[in-house]
Amino acid sequence: MALNFVLPSATAPATAVTASPATSARPAATATTSTSSQTATLGAVAAVAGLAMRKRNRSKISRNFSLQMPALPAMPFMVPPKKTVVITGASSGLGLAAAKALAEQGWQVVMACRDFQKAEKAAKEAGMDPENYQVMHCDLASKQSVRNFVQTFRTQYQSLDALVCNAAVYFPNAHKEGVFLPGLFPGGGPRWSAEGHEMSFAANYLGHFLLCNLLLEDLKKSAPRGTARCVILGTVTATVNGSELGGMIPPLAHVGNFEGLEQGMKAPVTMLDGGAFDGAKAYKDSKVCDVMLMKELHRRFHKETGIVFTSLYPGCIAETGLFREHYPVFQNLFPAFHKTVTKAYVSQEEAGKRLAAVVADDRYGTSGSYYSWEGEAGTGGGGGQDAVSNTDKDFDWFMNYGSFRTLSIDEIGGEAGDDQRCSGSVFLLARWDKDGSRVGERE
Repeated sequence: MALNFVLPSATAPATAVTASPATSARPAATATTSTSSQTATLGAVAAVAGLAMRKRNRSKISRNFSLQMPALPAMPFMVPPKKTVVITGASSGLGLAAAKALAEQGWQVVMACRDFQKAEKAAKEAGMDPENYQVMHCDLASKQSVRNFVQTFRTQYQSLDALVCNAAVYFPNAHKEGVFLPGLFPGGGPRWSAEGHEMSFAANYLGHFLLCNLLLEDLKKSAPRGTARCVILGTVTATVNGSELGGMIPPLAHVGNFEGLEQGMKAPVTMLDGGAFDGAKAYKDSKVCDVMLMKELHRRFHKETGIVFTSLYPGCIAETGLFREHYPVFQNLFPAFHKTVTKAYVSQEEAGKRLAAVVADDRYGTSGSYYSWEGEAGTGGGGGQDAVSNTDKDFDWFMNYGSFRTLSIDEIGGEAGDDQRCSGSVFLLARWDKDGSRVGERE
């Protein structure tokens, strides 16, 4: 802020030159000074007199001075703060598409990713505005990394409007020795987290369980504004409906009575039900637990805090990095099958907009809901019915009645529909892992 002032120039007082009495009374002998000295003296006196005359007659001149004042800080009522969302697994696929969609809506997107450089590159290639996103390192398969992420987040942000638990790993063939001949595309066996847990369980569920608990206080700060949401991704392959074909394809999700949790879920224990390792089933089991977690968080905290807890299935994203561990023939045929036969195919871009809607759209603010879409050419597809209205039972392409539809908390079925089992899973995990005590201590 520049302020201009006009000040008058200083006017020098006139200087009178008079003869000194001593000079006039000087003896005549001093008058014998040379002519050249007299001429120089008279010239100097004349110059002084002329300068004084010019100063006295000169008019006032305006002088401009610029005083730079410090800019005032922006006041809250002047610039509304951005809403902040944390999205796990935002370096590719659904997470990246949702991050881009929310950033374009003016949200501040915190991309919680295991590979920092990959996420930065992906965000730039997607054309995301650098002012609307920030990448932070977070490895969900490491509890210490999750804690570090939360600490870093809190040094830069005062509150949190939405948390999206999206990241997932999938090792469908990890339990297989190979196809056709042993050794051809071997599965490699179970992967292990930093703390020694089976990777699907650790990254898909345990890391998110801890993250939700640690960031619950941050979400509470936004709850009075009506913006706080926690969104946990589900999947059609671990049915919560009982009608979707995806949930009927073996191996079926089954967490049993959480025998694996009772045993600590460390090698050689790999499965939640304590059974033999199966890579595809481990993924499905972890997603069942994610929906259970959403339900239990809703039951325990929604009324008290106002935070909205939801889950969703955004449609069949047939082309995604989630299938990177699958056989190459599957990766090539799976998208074509859903594009031409089932019509269930959904692009990553459209799925990302659907996830963004569950985060930001007021219509998706019913806590405990499981929002579901079908494909682009089916129910809830592009130009079709949105998930918030997709509640009526109907026949899908496979003649399953009532599949691929949005469910209220009381309609969620399968193992995730068992309230006692949901509560038991959280209690066991809280007792088994002290980091979850904030949830487990409440019965």
